[in-house]
Amino acid sequence: MKRLMCCLFWLFLSEAQGLEIPTNGLPEFAEYGDLVELSPGKFQFVPENRRYQRSVSGESGEMMEKADQVTLYSYKVQSTVTSRMANTIIQSKVVNNSPLPQNVVFDVQIPKGAFISNFSMTVGGTTFTTFIKEKTVGRALYSQARAKGKTAGLVRSKALDMENFKTEVNILPGSKVQFELHYQEVKWRKLGSYEHRIHLQPGQLAKHLEVDVWIIEPQGLRFLHVPDTFEGHFDGVPVLSKGNQRAHVSFKPTVAQQRKCSNCSETAVEGELVVMYDVNREEKAGELEVFNGYFVHFFAPDNLEPIPKNILFVIDVSGSMWGVKMKQTVEAMKTILDDLRAEDHFSVVDFNHNIRTWRNDLVSATKTQVTDAKKYIEKIQPNGGTNINEALLRAIFILNEANNLGLLDPNSVSLIILVSDGDPTVGELKLSKIQKNVKQNIQDNISLFSLGIGFDVDYDFLKRLSNENRGIAQRIYGNQDTSSQLKKFYNQVSTPLLRNVQFNYPDTAVTDVTQNNFHNYFGGSEIVVAGKADPTKLKQIQSIITATSASTDLVLETLAQMDGLEDFLSKDKHADPDFTKKLWAYLTINQLLAERSLAPTAAAKRKITKTILQMSLEHHIVTPLTAMVIESDAGDERMLADSPPQDHSCCSGALYYGSKVAPISIPPWANPSPAPEIPLHARGAQVIETTPPHVMRVENDPHFIIYLPKSQKNICFNIDSEPGKILSLVSDPESGILVNGQLIGAKKPKNNKLSTYFGKLGFYFQREDMKIEISTETITLTRGSHVSILSWADTARFINQRVLVSVKKEKTVTITLDKEMSFSVLLHRVWKKHPINVDFLGIYIPPTNKFSPNAHGLIGKFMHEPEIHIFNERPGKNPKKPEASMEVKGQKLTVTRGLQKDYRTDTVFGTDVPCWFVHNSGKGFIDGHYEDYLVPQLYSYLKWP
Repeated sequence: MKRLMCCLFWLFLSEAQGLEIPTNGLPEFAEYGDLVELSPGKFQFVPENRRYQRSVSGESGEMMEKADQVTLYSYKVQSTVTSRMANTIIQSKVVNNSPLPQNVVFDVQIPKGAFISNFSMTVGGTTFTTFIKEKTVGRALYSQARAKGKTAGLVRSKALDMENFKTEVNILPGSKVQFELHYQEVKWRKLGSYEHRIHLQPGQLAKHLEVDVWIIEPQGLRFLHVPDTFEGHFDGVPVLSKGNQRAHVSFKPTVAQQRKCSNCSETAVEGELVVMYDVNREEKAGELEVFNGYFVHFFAPDNLEPIPKNILFVIDVSGSMWGVKMKQTVEAMKTILDDLRAEDHFSVVDFNHNIRTWRNDLVSATKTQVTDAKKYIEKIQPNGGTNINEALLRAIFILNEANNLGLLDPNSVSLIILVSDGDPTVGELKLSKIQKNVKQNIQDNISLFSLGIGFDVDYDFLKRLSNENRGIAQRIYGNQDTSSQLKKFYNQVSTPLLRNVQFNYPDTAVTDVTQNNFHNYFGGSEIVVAGKADPTKLKQIQSIITATSASTDLVLETLAQMDGLEDFLSKDKHADPDFTKKLWAYLTINQLLAERSLAPTAAAKRKITKTILQMSLEHHIVTPLTAMVIESDAGDERMLADSPPQDHSCCSGALYYGSKVAPISIPPWANPSPAPEIPLHARGAQVIETTPPHVMRVENDPHFIIYLPKSQKNICFNIDSEPGKILSLVSDPESGILVNGQLIGAKKPKNNKLSTYFGKLGFYFQREDMKIEISTETITLTRGSHVSILSWADTARFINQRVLVSVKKEKTVTITLDKEMSFSVLLHRVWKKHPINVDFLGIYIPPTNKFSPNAHGLIGKFMHEPEIHIFNERPGKNPKKPEASMEVKGQKLTVTRGLQKDYRTDTVFGTDVPCWFVHNSGKGFIDGHYEDYLVPQLYSYLKWP
């Protein structure tokens, strides 16, 4: 909800009774045992933000000024954030100590886009409560019972990212008044963190001033930070406590601490209290949270290579930009141009009544070109009118032409950023016609972002223009801070990491999904999708995310249990059990409001309007289509909290305006894996002669099992080497395929022997210029200069030309080449506190004839099977392990019958596979000595002596 402002004026003419102010809605907070106090009483640093906000708690022994005619008895704020859904209550209690009637003002600034859900007040024994009605109905009710001498009005705010709710009441001597406002909002991730801002403006010293902020995040808190927005005035007041998934910020200065100076009667509590935090997401790219029949899907991968971008800056240089606005824009553009990456392409279009271009086509962002562009921008002299239509069409032409001529990287992202401070005055003046022209000419791979400076520009038009063309609009407040606002916005879109991001939920019991198709994903941000899930039909929800990164097509799969959060939320009295429902409603209503502004027909607009109205009433929130009626207990006095005309765009603060596709419309190239069943506990290891499909495998310390198809025998050997050594497993320069493994050691020796395992595996496919590094922590794909990183906590697939990489959460990575050759890597997790064992990897390679005849390596050499003959089987030293003779490559070896493990079907106990064991690190079976197979680097081919 945008610019929701309310001004209510009451004049009470009757004698008011004394009032005991209740404290409902603001319970005392109990400390959690796992919260750790962080730098008590200290702000962590001073940010550039110039807005200030504080909370105050008075000491019982302190006295307020006797001269105060109106005493602010208490000013309390309680705010809880549960999985990005914030609920805030602001309560103020005032006493009139004057012998004369006094005006009392309750003035609250709330974030733009927040929904007011409740307001109540008690004045002189009369309690006013609220209900939500359709706007015209609310106005009619108000007119029927408007009290004499009482008026209501609206106050517009031009404050940065804030809007006003203001109430003024005239109270008689000795009277008390209490106000309480409730609002809710979603926290959007920007530049790698969430910012929760609470604007405090008590207006005077408060006997009790208390602010409590609770952050509750099931994903876990990565960091918590409260910047000093008060220039050190409240140093020693704030208290920060942080646990793994919960944090508490308490801000309660005494009356003495509230004073601007020791002898001042004015309060220093005027500004913003800001809490910054981020959640843990190192282990997986997305978080699917399900509760009470609703789900919320958070998606914010960071470990991806930036996608090259093609960017056109379209800058208004008309006469209205003269002065500070132009100076600040030039300053911002110089910094922005310096931040372009070498692989980016760009140009600049500046316009007034004429259209000019720095370059008529896109150029690489080299130092020389950037320097030249900065010189061009510095010489701009604003004058003339504003021809937005021709400027945008010129920018679109430059991008379209470059794309049609094949000059753009097919994996790149194309952006247009429009900066303007006014409506068109030259050329096409009809806004709907400009909107139509842009829509008809722009290609569907281009996103248009619009930045409107000041309040003379038609911001609603800019939002329609951007939302319709895969971008968003943002208002830039014309002041000395314009430059930093422009730079901050650019930083949010400067690092595209994914294209064509689509969220799919295959089960038909998932309904009412919000926008789930997004043109781009930018680093440091977060995409949020929500929907309904019928708990009577589902035990778990499967999601499939498809996207394209800088070098690969990507599929991510997530599975969430329907009751996965029940235990966590039940143990936290501050957690909001309705956060999934509220977040879904917030997203849905905001997206519908944006769709309403783009509705192609009157009938479509009416249908959307009806849905918004029904949801607003059901969820009891004030939107542009509803009004909050404030009514006395007796029903004889009514006030109206109405919202002014809205310039509403989807999800204020969000970086994305997407679209909806059917939640089961998965792209054909991304065939989903079947939803896994919950595995049964293994009961024991079964001994089988062979485990189809037959493979060559390396497990444990490291144990090699070579399957020979012609003789249908398994031959085993161990390699006893040292941690850090790298073994060549497959080395085939002719085919351009390499597989190497690096050894890690156990934590300490056992029986005077240090066990070694594979802790890292490297795969290199030369023709695709692709390297895949698999460790026990991450899976890293490198193609040329592009890098993508995934963790074992994700189920995902990377698709690139001939190579398919499939990750099964915490189990396996399968690499398939041309659907003809495959490699499987199994992850073995051990208890982290185990005194000896460590996590390690196993590798499985099916025999294939796709390698060249010269393939080598400890496994590659056996892709072309040697002839063996096993005979003279006899009892061994161990009765359970018979011995035999084996002839291979002209040598006669003594081998022992034994068992090794295959963990593909049973990752805990493994399946016993019988094999003939070759002693002395495979001597005689492998060519040469095992040390001949050591290579210097993870991606080094084997140089055979």
